[in-house]
Amino acid sequence: MRRHGSLDRALILARRHGPTAPIWRKRAAILTGAVALGLAALLFARLADEANDLFMQFYHLAKWAPLILTPLAFAGLVWITRRIAPEARGSGIPQIMAARVDPEGSLRTLASAKTATVKFVVTLLALLAGASVGREGPTVQISATIMAYAHRLFRVPVRASVMVAGGAAGVAAAFNTPLAGVTFAIEELAAAYEQRMTLLVMTAVLISGMVSLGLAGDYVYFGAMTDTLAFGRALLVVPVAGIVGGITGGLFSRLMLDFNVSRRAPILWVRARPVRTAAVMGLIVAGIGCATGLTWGTSYEPARLIIIGADAPAWFGPAKFAATLATALSGLPGGIFAPSLAAGAGLGDLLRGLFPASAAGPVVLLGMIGYFTGVVRAPLTAVVIISEATASHGLLLPLLATALIADSVAGLVCRERLYHGLSQAFLPKDAEAPAH
Repeated sequence: MRRHGSLDRALILARRHGPTAPIWRKRAAILTGAVALGLAALLFARLADEANDLFMQFYHLAKWAPLILTPLAFAGLVWITRRIAPEARGSGIPQIMAARVDPEGSLRTLASAKTATVKFVVTLLALLAGASVGREGPTVQISATIMAYAHRLFRVPVRASVMVAGGAAGVAAAFNTPLAGVTFAIEELAAAYEQRMTLLVMTAVLISGMVSLGLAGDYVYFGAMTDTLAFGRALLVVPVAGIVGGITGGLFSRLMLDFNVSRRAPILWVRARPVRTAAVMGLIVAGIGCATGLTWGTSYEPARLIIIGADAPAWFGPAKFAATLATALSGLPGGIFAPSLAAGAGLGDLLRGLFPASAAGPVVLLGMIGYFTGVVRAPLTAVVIISEATASHGLLLPLLATALIADSVAGLVCRERLYHGLSQAFLPKDAEAPAH
């Protein structure tokens, strides 16, 4: 009897703590998912850059051809998306916010393999067509999907925390900004950042960040910014950047939400014809791009040059605003993070003329964070992304002050947070929106 008792205890211990135990399966799911999404994010980033470069080569060879090809591409890609995976349209962040309501069920829709594949491919094709889109929002949706499937592979329940961790790790890998992944999880993806999410989010961000660091190196997204602002100068620039950025960023969100949720008859008529709308928006994007030559794709390079002090045309910021808004309204898969940062850099460049005695780079960054915060309404995430993406740690306090002002001002222009408002369209009709 004693032998049987010892054997039973050994079997119980093996089930609880052996390689097939729930705790080990959960750890394997986190490790596998974080590594896989880190690799996917790096591949996506590389292909997105190549797609952007290929389009620019084509544009320089035939400068007016996009007036025909871009609208056709917009219409075709929106038709394909609506036909195959309508949940792949737009940014990707609202989808994962909505997926928290029913994580297991979302594997059939918002976070399905088909949706993630369409998101991946069509976003690249959109960049190849000159669309003003970023890859960061799509990376969030794709990464959350990969993390969810990793948990299903190891027979671990897919909970809301899994979606949050996958999306946060995607942000960390996309920008090479681990801290931004954590703050993004707190501010945007998690309705209430529960304690039990902490370890999962931190682990996923750490592993995906190590994958990105190991393969891509320790790069700074926009290049290192060493200039700072004296305290007296900062007191002058911060309020202006916060107010102007909050107004313009809030206006972008207001226009986006009005188009997507308005019940007014003209807008309902336009929304009921998504392919025609995409063609018209594609023509607008092509017209702006052909006229300026700077608003195609992410506009990463113009933004980087503005940050390091290069002169830019005064119309770059407004033109990028319009191209990004038209692309977003078209219904194409693609994010707004990188284009919004570029539009913010254009706004910051306009503010340089008001403060000629201040170093150009810090003024540009304050304008950038003011606008970006006004759009996404996540001040802590905006501060961490921009400080990590520019290594501008000496500007941390001015950046934070600007972001807080911009967030307050944007709330007066558009009461609803952009991603939270957009997520309503992806919720089940009988489900309540997560608190935010």
